[in-house]
Amino acid sequence: MEIGKEYLRIVIERFNSVKSLGDKTLNQLSEEEIHWNYNSESNSVAIIVKHLSGNMVSRWSDFLTSDGEKEYRNRDEEFIDDITAKAEIITVWEKGWKVLIETLTDLSEQDLLKNIYIRGESHLVLEAIERQMAHYAYHVGQIVYMGKQLKDNNWKSLSIPKGKSEKYLQVMLEKHQDK
Repeated sequence: MEIGKEYLRIVIERFNSVKSLGDKTLNQLSEEEIHWNYNSESNSVAIIVKHLSGNMVSRWSDFLTSDGEKEYRNRDEEFIDDITAKAEIITVWEKGWKVLIETLTDLSEQDLLKNIYIRGESHLVLEAIERQMAHYAYHVGQIVYMGKQLKDNNWKSLSIPKGKSEKYLQVMLEKHQDK
């Protein structure tokens, strides 16, 4: 087994899994709910989406050859809730994930130990991947949490529903018993 290739396969799968949680949450929220925030210091789902996409496009464009903090990025602007249409927010969301997944798909096992830069600081590619995984999972977790709060009893669970753990475990055991 080539561990680098296996790692890249797994990490792409994990990023897609994190994206899926965000997708399923965005699909449940109305246009109004996407712009809700708890207070003036809190970010709405729309703002988090803008920030994630801005980060992804900056970090993953020309990933191996230029600093991850691109000159064209205006991070502060990402925290202004100025996209009104849910469809446009989803377009921004998809753009960031597309850049990320395409870049990861193009990496080779040999790339994992190369050095890249983020804000002038050197990182191994492997380290940069893990750094961004933590960052994106953190923000998607915020999106999911807000979605659960906003939808309350109308929330459609993204994982094992409360009270269904034992049933889910049995289904999974049966599914994998034959393998």
